[in-house]
Amino acid sequence: MPVNLSRDYWSLLPAQLVDQVSMNYLDNFWPDLKAAHELCESILQSRRERENESQESHGKEYPEHVPLEVLEAGIKSGRYIQGTLNVNKHRAQIEAFVRLQGASSKDSDLVSDVLIHGMKARNRSIHGDVVVVELLPKSEWKGRTTALGENDGDDKALGESPSEPMPTGRVVGILQKNWRDYVVTFPSIEEVQSQGKNAQKILVTPWDYRIPKIRISTQQAEALQDFRVVVRIDSWESTSMYPNGHFVRVLGRIGDLEGEIATILVENSISVVPFSEAQMCEMPVNTPENPWKVSSQEEREREDLRKTHLVFSIDPSGCEDVDDTLSVRALDNGNLELGVHIADVTHFVAPHSYIDIEARTRATTYYLADRRYDMLPAILSADVCSLLGGVDRYAVSVMWELDKTSYEIKKVWYGRTIIRSAYKLFYEAAQDLLDGNFSVVKDIPEFKDLDEKSRQAKLEELVWAIRKLTDIARHIRAKRDSCGALELEGVEVRIQLDEKKNIHDLIPKQPLEVHETVAECMILANHWVAKKIWESFPHQALLRRHPPPHQEFFSELRECAKAKGFFIDTRSNKALADSLDNANDPNDPIVNKLLRSMATQAMSNALYFSTGSCAEEEFHHYGLALDKYTHFTSPIRRYSDIIVHRLLMAAISKDKKMEIQENLFSNKDLEELCRHINNRNRAAQHSQKQSTELFQCMYFKDKDPETEERCISDGVIYSIRTNGVLVFIPRFGIKGAAYLRNKDGLVVSCGPDGHSEWKPGSLQRFQNKITSTTTGGESVTFHLFDHVTVRISVQTSRCHSDTIRLEIISNKPHMTPDTELLQQSSLLLKSDLVKEVTRSVEEAQLAQEVAVNITEDYQKYCQTKGRSLYTLLEEIRDLALLDVSNSYGI
Repeated sequence: MPVNLSRDYWSLLPAQLVDQVSMNYLDNFWPDLKAAHELCESILQSRRERENESQESHGKEYPEHVPLEVLEAGIKSGRYIQGTLNVNKHRAQIEAFVRLQGASSKDSDLVSDVLIHGMKARNRSIHGDVVVVELLPKSEWKGRTTALGENDGDDKALGESPSEPMPTGRVVGILQKNWRDYVVTFPSIEEVQSQGKNAQKILVTPWDYRIPKIRISTQQAEALQDFRVVVRIDSWESTSMYPNGHFVRVLGRIGDLEGEIATILVENSISVVPFSEAQMCEMPVNTPENPWKVSSQEEREREDLRKTHLVFSIDPSGCEDVDDTLSVRALDNGNLELGVHIADVTHFVAPHSYIDIEARTRATTYYLADRRYDMLPAILSADVCSLLGGVDRYAVSVMWELDKTSYEIKKVWYGRTIIRSAYKLFYEAAQDLLDGNFSVVKDIPEFKDLDEKSRQAKLEELVWAIRKLTDIARHIRAKRDSCGALELEGVEVRIQLDEKKNIHDLIPKQPLEVHETVAECMILANHWVAKKIWESFPHQALLRRHPPPHQEFFSELRECAKAKGFFIDTRSNKALADSLDNANDPNDPIVNKLLRSMATQAMSNALYFSTGSCAEEEFHHYGLALDKYTHFTSPIRRYSDIIVHRLLMAAISKDKKMEIQENLFSNKDLEELCRHINNRNRAAQHSQKQSTELFQCMYFKDKDPETEERCISDGVIYSIRTNGVLVFIPRFGIKGAAYLRNKDGLVVSCGPDGHSEWKPGSLQRFQNKITSTTTGGESVTFHLFDHVTVRISVQTSRCHSDTIRLEIISNKPHMTPDTELLQQSSLLLKSDLVKEVTRSVEEAQLAQEVAVNITEDYQKYCQTKGRSLYTLLEEIRDLALLDVSNSYGI
């Protein structure tokens, strides 16, 4: 029988003895477990070298950290500041920022982040660590560099007109190390050989620019040089220039699609293992032999809406996880009843069950550019919980009685219901019906088998409902607008599939009024549920707040608008909304889109929180202009909504003086859960952006930028830097840097025909423009919002993700014969993009077959199985492409 020795006991033994016991155990009991032997050897070698290093090195690379008790006393006294370290990925070697948190943010006079300049001042802290900072004297404060920087931390442009000095400090201690698994690349064979044949200490380069190189011990450097590898950091001594770590596992070959996707998942700490047998055993059954049906007990306990309400859904084409449906009807007293009916996921997911714990861990469904990883198994998300057309489903409903003319809310009802959705409409079909284009009826399955008279009657009923919903939504929106609701700009893209579930087209989402109709109804439901659960549980309700942004983050927006003669008032959400509405250039609609995009970039993140941890005046949602808000309408793909459903059910029980069945979280536990969900939401957003950027690079990769038509496009300058400009390319939704001075010191010069070339000269930056002047006296000026012609290429990287590179080849707009041809060209290019991405994927699949052994190591990351990599391709939701100008404080 094995003896259980506590961790304390092991800690008393000499390290060498523990090492020997570990190796003996593996040799005796697991002699064939090669990966475990390699991992153990890597850790032991790292420890031996660390001990040798500390004995040999008498000099220190970094100052020692201040003891914890001194740090805590210093924070209380105000001598030190606490916050989270954010490294600027574009200047990772020299620029990081500490965002104040906790007591520091309330008690400090500082209104901005603290700049940490250089690795020495960072003092071994790593991006994401909670650090303690000591401010430097004001005479030593520095400003952020405004020059465009290379992602590899190239410091050539340093010192080129930094911005105004800002609070600057140095890290004196680390309160919490947020180390995780890191994906790295080994040096090339030439670099390894240059270190000597017997070198076992290898410096590996993390995929994330913000993480320093890591020293690991391995004899496999040459064998692994073409692969993405996972490592962990063990320590970072003050005597070492770099942290020490150890090898964990191989992910995949560099440049291979599955390896790159696995990299994105690991970098965002996303686990995508299949659901376990224990979890699946808790799931309901719905098969042809044993179909799922409504139970007689639920029929007695729920409000049955199947015969009384016309319920329907409006969703993106191809949507399987239908969370929400709508209804509207006239009541006997002449008033109207508006209903929002949400999938009753909590009926099938019991608190603390295996599937509940798994859903809580995942916290959200992850949507990547070519696949999705569900929070819940498909039997729930795409079947029994999904509010599909023509089948009975359990729902949680909110129904309002509205005045027939003013639409003022008279009363509200919350409860569990049974519904049968009559129609599963796509947005485009619903918009056609709203506009009176009834030819779309032939494409709506529910109308196909009806006789003419029935079809006409049902069509009139449905059109009345859609129009009435839209009219109600306009009134709700107008009310929020009057309070300062913001309409912000993001880039949303929908991937269209063919019958074989292969990628068919990539379509920028067209704004339709029905989008807003559905959104307003969902916002209304979220708002009223927020009020209900807060009234019932004022200290333990899960709400969502959106803090007002820091005014300093609006400075670039104000300056850019000023260049076009617009004034942007950012003193309140109402003032900002009105200013953006008025900032329209009739000759260039892109201007307003870019200004709204800048406003979006300046915003703080919306966050989940427990009401017991915040004062009520902090509950406000700045963007939606609502005093209380939560997420209730998507429990299939968000765990926050599952918690809110349980709170709502408990509130209903409380109203009825019934025993509360739900196990509610305490304020402390709920706040901890909110932190976890907020973290997972950020991971979902980052992974979505990174996977989209991966596919954008796949489209342009291996194309000759000089000859390929697709590589030349129209761009709009939206930010000026000291050595270049930032450009937005509307056709592809790409934002990126275009340098006006290259590494050789040459500047862009444009001839009479507008075409550019590199020549010796200088740049002069002004507030809203930048002028390039050659030594021969030729000059060209680029203004904010100028349209220019850019060449798109891909900068490849062994160690990091590939990136899009932009080069201005003419100071004139990219010319096309006419607008109609431009639109046709765009459609053609989207089709080309699809074909090219598909071809690249097929080549990647062939490459996988060549390296079977490596494939076995990382295939477990791919939840989508089958011949096509696009089997689970879905709509990309809430896609906002990463803006390189917003390089800190995200």
